[in-house]
Amino acid sequence: MDHVGTDTDLSTLERAVVNAFQGGFPVVERPWEPAAAALSERGVEVDADELLATVRDLDDRGVLSRFGALVNAEEIGGTATLVAMHAPEEEYEEVAETVNDFREVAHNYEREHPHLNMWFVVSVASEAEVDRVLADIEEATGQETYNLPKREEFHVGAKFLLEGPVSDGDLDLSQLGPEVEPSEERGITARERDLVVEIQGGLPVTETPYADVADAVGQPVEWVVETIKRFNEEGKVRRVGVIPNHYALGYTENGMTVWDVPDELLSEVGPAVASLGFVTHCYHRPRHEGVWPYNFFAMTHGRDEAESDRRIEQVREVMAEFWDVDEDEWDSLFSTRILKKTGIRLDERADAQVRSDDPEPTDA
Repeated sequence: MDHVGTDTDLSTLERAVVNAFQGGFPVVERPWEPAAAALSERGVEVDADELLATVRDLDDRGVLSRFGALVNAEEIGGTATLVAMHAPEEEYEEVAETVNDFREVAHNYEREHPHLNMWFVVSVASEAEVDRVLADIEEATGQETYNLPKREEFHVGAKFLLEGPVSDGDLDLSQLGPEVEPSEERGITARERDLVVEIQGGLPVTETPYADVADAVGQPVEWVVETIKRFNEEGKVRRVGVIPNHYALGYTENGMTVWDVPDELLSEVGPAVASLGFVTHCYHRPRHEGVWPYNFFAMTHGRDEAESDRRIEQVREVMAEFWDVDEDEWDSLFSTRILKKTGIRLDERADAQVRSDDPEPTDA
């Protein structure tokens, strides 16, 4: 993994917290005690109260996007897709406002490209709704949309580690808590739906976060702990811990590199690029003939233009191990503005996946 430099205005303890708990935070009723003990064993003396106060302060200052469980929307149900569009310069603000008014649009970015300069994510309860939403956007804006759904995911998992204690981010306490058995059932139950909606924006930064969630959804804390831990093992939750705000850590250069990879090489190129620690997302997506020739996306982040360029060059070097990459076979689109960022609407997607076979839990 790459590390933020020493100019980041964080204390040793704050650096340790960011490094240690970007995943593997304990899912137990009182998590701060074992988390503090584990940090102390790694040479960072801290007690539960101080650790809680530190996470709360990082959250309040915006160093963290949130604290809690990072829900994997795809595994909950429904679908999301990346969409590219051209917005004429003289109408850009009007087009952006129109696109953003669609509640199905979760994220929208202005990106540097001579034609496709608006990139947004559409999240819906079922794949069948994608065409309807895109048709409505085209009618409202007068612009053609280019749907770029994920064909294969090679990597999703941004970790932004800092110089300081636990610099490898290898502190994992996910084994603590109850034994759980992953379920092979498709969909989720009504109670699981309520839990997902409650935690999608983060856990409360309190002494008893899981108990507070249990009170909010009207369920026993034992059930909440077991379900979140099971979701973590099933992949419905990607990880539990602190989610850094990478902009606050200095990572302001957001580069979406795109590549025209020979189709027969995708299965080899994907894992190789995904192994680069600074690549946070890595996908196979479709081309659009005559408009968009690229079928491979790799997202990188840098603290300045020079660092970003170095990382993109590293991606290109990996690509070059598999075929001779011509200059017209790749591009890098930097985001110049966030137009909308509201998060995936998990409530509607989860609603569509609810099963009825869910006996009520009993208090332990």
